[in-house]
Amino acid sequence: MTQIFLSIGAILGGLSVASGAFASHALRDKISDRSLEIFETAARYQMYHALALLLVALLLSIYQQSEPPILLASGWLFVIGIGLFSGSLYALSLTNVKILGAIAPLGGAALIAGWGALAFAAWNLKD
Repeated sequence: MTQIFLSIGAILGGLSVASGAFASHALRDKISDRSLEIFETAARYQMYHALALLLVALLLSIYQQSEPPILLASGWLFVIGIGLFSGSLYALSLTNVKILGAIAPLGGAALIAGWGALAFAAWNLKD
């Protein structure tokens, strides 16, 4: 799982940078200021959680033999949360379909659960 989370985290981090650049250069004059703000929020949260996923991968590499299930859950919750939260915000900002905004809280809940699982895993990790 270490390699998978490292790969996904790196890809999502790179895509976050690309998304931010795309917003600044290609979208600035094409969508409303509010939509641009929403798009940038999606990119920012994607980067934060791509980095969190890299942290999970690092912890998994330290504990290769045991791979604590709660740590694995944290990683997958970050992946799911990024997809739902940032994905729905990207789609909302580009399409202005308001119902897409209802998906973001589900992604936010997954991201919060990912942090909770990471905290629980960190508290219970043994040297």
